[in-house]
Amino acid sequence: MNRRKFVHRTAIGALGIGALGNGTIAKAMSPLPQTDRKVELAIATITCDGFGDEDFKYAFEIIPQLPFKNVEFNCWYARNLTPTGIQRIKERSKRHDLTPICVQGTSFGAEGNIIKDVTHKLWNMEAAKQLGCRRVKFTGAGRGKEGGLDAVINVLKELKPAAEEMDVLVLVENHANNNIEFIEDYERIFEAVDSTHVGMCMDNAHFDGSRVDLMEVVDKFHKKILHIDLKDTEQKGVHKVVNYGEGVTDNDAVVEAMLEHGYEGYLLIEMAPPRNRETLVEDLNRAYHLFEHYQL
Repeated sequence: MNRRKFVHRTAIGALGIGALGNGTIAKAMSPLPQTDRKVELAIATITCDGFGDEDFKYAFEIIPQLPFKNVEFNCWYARNLTPTGIQRIKERSKRHDLTPICVQGTSFGAEGNIIKDVTHKLWNMEAAKQLGCRRVKFTGAGRGKEGGLDAVINVLKELKPAAEEMDVLVLVENHANNNIEFIEDYERIFEAVDSTHVGMCMDNAHFDGSRVDLMEVVDKFHKKILHIDLKDTEQKGVHKVVNYGEGVTDNDAVVEAMLEHGYEGYLLIEMAPPRNRETLVEDLNRAYHLFEHYQL
């Protein structure tokens, strides 16, 4: 048994998944329901809940008032990822006629021993499958911290066979001032980890915050871009989220260019806090209608 298979098997065993036999994993491997649309809008729970441990209280209050049906769950706290927490997300989504489409976990980061990070990411993948979706999303730690880009790559190497086996897309998201930030970072990642199940989540505002040319990203990586985060930042070189149209991020140019390349996937509304709660429903309705014509 080679090292990669050993780490994968050990991590699965640590999670107790191996003992489930024909249970959870067998269910996870069953086909997912398909929609007719190839491009759909979605919304992230962070837009409603912010960064706090709110147990999605505001998300389940606000999103049902909006036209969105597809939801990315920002599972950054332990109770979100326990079996009970996953079941609660599933039941509440069904109650409100919402569809989980992605689980975003905490960032890559492994100084020295990667087994904890591999295990964490594998459990996020299992959570996604239990919720009926096939996408997980992670960004990196602060630039040069937690093992740097090398640690991200080493973890992705171990996740690759599991992602292919489970049919889960591992989305690697860029952030300003982060180990995953520049075009060169993605060049290194995709050179080391070549898989249809490992790709980019393109966060347009964060690329602007890092002064990375959005069209160059599309030109170089359009085959690897599997998820697009739509938000607007105040100015180039600064990641400060503002209402759509009040900043400098050309989300339309990115979407139109990606559609020309045959993009299929989600366009995610992710307006990070601080938000004006008094106008939040109005702002998010407006966001939906700004981009709804891209749904195909």
